[in-house]
Amino acid sequence: MNKIGIAESISVEFKSDKQCISDNGIIDAIVAFANTDGGELYIGVEDNGEITGLHKKHENASKLAAFIANKTVPPVPVRVEKITLGGTYIRITVPKSFSVVASSNGKIQRRRLKTDGTPENIPMYPYEISSRLSSLGLLDYSAQAVPDADYSDLDPLERERLRSIIKNYRGEYELLDLDDLDLDKALNLVIKQEGKYVPTFCGLLLIGKTEAIKKHMPTSESSIQIMSGSDIKVNQNFYGSIISSFEKINEYFMAWNKSEEMEVGLFRYTIPDYDPRAFREALVNAFCHRDYSILGRVLIQINNDGMTISNPGGFIEGITADNLLDAIPQGRNPLLATALKRIGLAERTGRGIDRIYEGSLLYGRLLPDYSRSSAKNVILFIPKGPTDKEFIKMISSEQEKTGNTLPIYSLLILNHLKGVPKSQIKEIATSLKLSESSVRVTIESLVAAGIVEAVGQSRGRYYMLSSKYYRKANDTIRYVRHKDIDPIRYEELVLELARTKGDIRRADVMELLHINGAQAYRILKKLEDSGKILQKGKGAGVKYYLT
Repeated sequence: MNKIGIAESISVEFKSDKQCISDNGIIDAIVAFANTDGGELYIGVEDNGEITGLHKKHENASKLAAFIANKTVPPVPVRVEKITLGGTYIRITVPKSFSVVASSNGKIQRRRLKTDGTPENIPMYPYEISSRLSSLGLLDYSAQAVPDADYSDLDPLERERLRSIIKNYRGEYELLDLDDLDLDKALNLVIKQEGKYVPTFCGLLLIGKTEAIKKHMPTSESSIQIMSGSDIKVNQNFYGSIISSFEKINEYFMAWNKSEEMEVGLFRYTIPDYDPRAFREALVNAFCHRDYSILGRVLIQINNDGMTISNPGGFIEGITADNLLDAIPQGRNPLLATALKRIGLAERTGRGIDRIYEGSLLYGRLLPDYSRSSAKNVILFIPKGPTDKEFIKMISSEQEKTGNTLPIYSLLILNHLKGVPKSQIKEIATSLKLSESSVRVTIESLVAAGIVEAVGQSRGRYYMLSSKYYRKANDTIRYVRHKDIDPIRYEELVLELARTKGDIRRADVMELLHINGAQAYRILKKLEDSGKILQKGKGAGVKYYLT
């Protein structure tokens, strides 16, 4: 017999039809696919991929599609194809559902891989339903009333701490004029049920009593671990309100966040190991976007390599590590996110991710890394140092000149060109995962500002940092070399080097063009004879200048 040529996986399942697969067997598989990531169900195929054919009951593809729609809630719009290549079988393509799907008899299932790597369908439990709806942006867990909780579960001392946060972080000052109940209602910390106010999960998370949080939200734990080499310096767990945990974690962070000073002109800059604003946004994001329906904790780990901030619950639907900067801001817990913005802890515009990237880019460091994130956790790694002081000077100078902060795309492009000079627009767009049109508009504005240079025309056009950066880095030779080394242009490049650097030696020409001393001498002599450069000094101290 023929085989189908693929194997079962999380998105592929085979069902034998020799004994006529039951209706429930088909519907259970469809529901499980829809509640996971979609997939393909093959009827008439054995577990080993052997095609054994269809039972006569399932030969009508149109009838089977209608049956599936009638037996799933909400109806799943499958595509059913009857295939006769190598044998007769049915392929049912199941789309991923953007709601929770059940069979008409009430069964809700999902797919998973067993320890041996083969797939199976298992029941979806109530907490998993909440988690899935939350990840799809269909349920705001933080807006729900806390079952069996009472208004007295909110802590007056934590409410005063919240008022202090509003003052210290420049939140909405109008909130400070409200009495306690009106403040709670304004921030949706409570909801009215049966004539009395009860806490929402948002309210309990922000100003709940510790014992109430432990009782009603055992999933709200957070921790900080700080390592120096193999020595554990800090290892603390927190179970209280978010704002209480935030302040304690921030105290540890600030105590261990070392810094150095740097002068740029008349100004003195402090360069920290980690930008405090970026840390604050990353920590708020972890608290705000974590999945509170599953066990786990917000964890901050700091070691010699960098800082890792992780939280339970993967990215919500439509968000990936690759499109973070472009995606429309949306959260797993919108009510909690709004409250954190209003009290001043979170970025008001919803673009906290920009702040996280800026925290590394403004100091010329490696970019934040979300690549270790999975469907179960979001993991952010912020590398520690080294700083590029010349890059900092270039950015600072431009921002002082314009009076504006450079946009995030500009910083990303400049950072890319620092590492990969002579890049074309397509290369930059691919590297940064941005559209070519966005890159083109941004980079041409950087050219107009004089901090990026364009070389060549049309399809051969490429971009590099301007001579300002290389001059400040005392690396004008690399700048000239990047502009193109061609034997025909040797004399032109030497003149460019002299123009950029001010004075040159024979060793500079040798390094620039990768030639020996005799060749460098001949080029310099020719330029001197033609009156383009002037020699000063003798012997080992001889230098050449433009005339």
